[in-house]
Amino acid sequence: MPLTGLRIVDLTRVISGPFCTMLLADLGADVIKVEPSEGDPLRTQGSGRNGLSWYYASFNRNKRSVVLDLKTEEGKRGLEKLLVDADAVIDNFRPGVMQRLGFGEERLQQIRPGIITCSITGFGADGPYRDRPAFDFIAQAMSGFMSVNGGKEDPPQRSGLPISDLVCGIYGALGLCAALLGRERNGGAERVDVSLTNSMVSLLAYTASHYFATGEVLPRTGNDHPIASPYGLFKTRDGQIAIAPSDNVFFGRLMDALDLPKVKNDPDFADNFRRVEHRDRLRELVEERLSERDSTDWIERLNAAGVPCGPIYDLKGVFSDPQIASQKMAIDVPTAAHDTVRMLGFPIKLKERACQVRRPPPQLGEHTVELLNPGTELSVRRQGP
Repeated sequence: MPLTGLRIVDLTRVISGPFCTMLLADLGADVIKVEPSEGDPLRTQGSGRNGLSWYYASFNRNKRSVVLDLKTEEGKRGLEKLLVDADAVIDNFRPGVMQRLGFGEERLQQIRPGIITCSITGFGADGPYRDRPAFDFIAQAMSGFMSVNGGKEDPPQRSGLPISDLVCGIYGALGLCAALLGRERNGGAERVDVSLTNSMVSLLAYTASHYFATGEVLPRTGNDHPIASPYGLFKTRDGQIAIAPSDNVFFGRLMDALDLPKVKNDPDFADNFRRVEHRDRLRELVEERLSERDSTDWIERLNAAGVPCGPIYDLKGVFSDPQIASQKMAIDVPTAAHDTVRMLGFPIKLKERACQVRRPPPQLGEHTVELLNPGTELSVRRQGP
């Protein structure tokens, strides 16, 4: 697999860090998850069966678990032993915690010259907010991300998912891979810093470019696109469908499929700027025609005409859809102690060296003895589930 042979010591917990290291493990890295005696807090959250949190399981496949108390000398010796032949170490502590534990950058390089370090924080490694606590909701609020969600008269809206944790985890994995490749090509160590807030700021896309260009803040537009029309959810005879004709070509295809030549040639809708200006009138004309047929009929017709459109699924709809099923975006992972866990599949599709589940989510401390060797001066004990 692409990352086979790389060993990563994972000091993270909850979502952002474990998601980052799971992506690396899915690509073949040997990820050693270091946990305190009580385990990753996610082990006790979310729905589960037979004592296993499926929420925890969904972020920790393909890893090995070691229990260490890093506040004790014994635990520190254990971590040092793991680091001696590691390629990278990743944490999501607040800035300065690794230094206080005795594993600052200089010490890490003494233990393992050239080791890549990666830190995930709320606000970044420096700046006036570096020491503040932060979780996903705070990052969504302070990054401006919440401010662009919701309707014009609605309050700002959070994403229903822990989006800053997930995006930051992806950036962490990308940065770590880049640092590892850079070390292979040019030698030397590298430090990777990613933060929840910076990750969300990086997603502001056209809302940021509009602000930079004009000094104005785009108003919230709900499910309508703020700089494109028609683009959003539209009523049909029996429900709603999502339609996204993002330019003149797709707009023409939509009008042809709806058999609305007068609308297609109306000067008010000649380009995207004018379509946005006359958004409400255009919506009325489109929905008037859509109200003549059911959603499934329109989805078939519009896709056949080359117009991007689709249904609005809940999770039951998502995992019943034949396309999602064909992409294996839900997989069943057998575990020795907890039967089979269903979890999300692999979004990265590699033809020759595909991602795969090599290890089920580990029991707490399952690999402590295996990795730290029984019978040495370091006394370890395998923990229970």
